[in-house]
Amino acid sequence: MAKIAVFDSGLGSLSIIKAIQKITKSEIIYFADQENFPYGQKSQTQLSIIICNTIKLLQEKFSPDLIVVASNTPSLMLDVTTKKIIDVKPPLKDAQKKSKTKQIGILATKSAINSKGLTQYIKKNNLPPSLKFFKINGSKLVELVESGKYISDQKYCQKIIKKTLDQVLSKNNIDTITLSSTHLPFLKSLLKKQYPSISFIDPANIVAEKIFLKIKNNQSKKNSLKIFATGDTKIFKAKLTKIGVKNKVNLLSS
Repeated sequence: MAKIAVFDSGLGSLSIIKAIQKITKSEIIYFADQENFPYGQKSQTQLSIIICNTIKLLQEKFSPDLIVVASNTPSLMLDVTTKKIIDVKPPLKDAQKKSKTKQIGILATKSAINSKGLTQYIKKNNLPPSLKFFKINGSKLVELVESGKYISDQKYCQKIIKKTLDQVLSKNNIDTITLSSTHLPFLKSLLKKQYPSISFIDPANIVAEKIFLKIKNNQSKKNSLKIFATGDTKIFKAKLTKIGVKNKVNLLSS
């Protein structure tokens, strides 16, 4: 029976969890570290301490078979992957296949787009020099998801989406954008409505496939989900209820 711990600073993990549960049966521990939201405004040193402490905490409390760092920001800024730890990074090769104009947007948090890690990651992928990447700060979009405004005030969300993307899209021939924060898939329908001709790529399925290959011979009989959070669990429970997740939220602190 596979036990998987999935964590980030809030709701983002759910986009990964949904993809995992579609293709495999497992026991999932979901940890929302609300006290450290948003990861996208943290320095590399701050993130390093937060992520190392969280991984240690999850190993001590739950002894999971796998730990998923369900956030692009630390995945790009830190080197945390091991056989047991899986991270989430922009799906650049998928974007390359999709793009006809060879101009690709990477929509991520402020810390991620300014990081050396993202520059190194692009280089490491050995993509053709004809491809052009545009790093777009999507931190304000991440906040729309975490605050629940993407449900309660879609008009305001469209305004922020336009403010974030209109200029870069009008100046460049971008036809494909990677959703490089796990919060951003929650906005996919709003993004598609605003920019119907653009392909928005979510890496969740790639992560789920990696997990399936690791646990396919050790699956559980059914999916289960236990949710833990730092900070005010009542506030987090209310956020989850809004999006139809009815599980109990347990307090977890180091």
